[in-house]
Amino acid sequence: MFKRHRSLASNRKRELFFQGVSRSIMKNDMRNFHSLSQLVLSAGPLKATPAVKHSKTTHYEIEILDAQTRKQICMVDKVTQTATIHDVKEKFHKACPKWYPSRVGLQLECGGPFLRDYITIQSVATSSIVTLYFTDLGQQVSWTTVFLAEYTGPLLIYLLFYLRISYVYDMKESTRRVRHPVVHLACFFHCIHYIRYLLETLFVHKVSAGRTPLKNLIQGCAFYWGFTSWIAYYINHPWYTPPSFGNRQVTVSAINFLICEAGNHFINVMLAHPNHTGNNACFPRPNYNPFTWMFLLVSCPNYTYEIGSWISFTVMTQTLPVGIFTLLMSIQMSLWAQKKHKVYVKKFNSYMHRKSAIIPFIL
Repeated sequence: MFKRHRSLASNRKRELFFQGVSRSIMKNDMRNFHSLSQLVLSAGPLKATPAVKHSKTTHYEIEILDAQTRKQICMVDKVTQTATIHDVKEKFHKACPKWYPSRVGLQLECGGPFLRDYITIQSVATSSIVTLYFTDLGQQVSWTTVFLAEYTGPLLIYLLFYLRISYVYDMKESTRRVRHPVVHLACFFHCIHYIRYLLETLFVHKVSAGRTPLKNLIQGCAFYWGFTSWIAYYINHPWYTPPSFGNRQVTVSAINFLICEAGNHFINVMLAHPNHTGNNACFPRPNYNPFTWMFLLVSCPNYTYEIGSWISFTVMTQTLPVGIFTLLMSIQMSLWAQKKHKVYVKKFNSYMHRKSAIIPFIL
């Protein structure tokens, strides 16, 4: 009986002990919750995340001065960083309507190069105020108009001399003397050459959308039309003498002329469409067409074929005017080819280390 009473007493003490422990834990939890609440309340209301302030777009003021008198013409304001020289020309045209954009030439300094239309103002600006010098480029014409005028004239002029119109040649001599076959062949080849030029200008070449001064059109037409008149006068003259070596000389030079004309055309097509992706960033590579294999030797094969055509025409007709025209054209094309070759070497050094500019292994 006594042992049973003691076991009940010990169980009672254990229950009291666990009840005390649970109460102390609850009190500690309440104290911790109370402390956390006091901390949150003392911190105050939550602050919103401050909004990011975007910097305002920088604007420039363009001061345009006359390149000769150094006097101010106008101020173009509110020009953004991404604006180009073409945009400045458009705003300048609005302020001064008599100068349309293609007639405006802008320079950073007098006597310096004209700024390209695609150049951004940010790339040339050193402060918020940019000073540009204006030069009137004169009346402008499109490059397509220049090429069509330069090539249409020789085509028509040569045909007029070929018909031996009365106010150019003596009609009695013209009817009495029979033309050599090379005269007809020369007219045919000359027409092929300039018809190819015209068709490629319209459908092949990607002519620049820019413009050029009218004086360049006049100079180009004077050169091509003048030489064509001189060449056609001699070849179609009643007293024209055929080549020294006869038909053999004519045949060989005629075949070479046709080869060069075909090669020039295929090269121009390839330059207009470098590859199937339309990527202009890579140097054109020869393909299955044998005429394009010239790219393995020179960087400007179109000029190589062009000179070859005129050398062949010179040998076929054996006339001094054609020879002089061929010499001048060769000099000019050699200068163009060397200039392009330098650009190609900088951009495509891995492709150009063994190439010449226009004449394989020589130039």
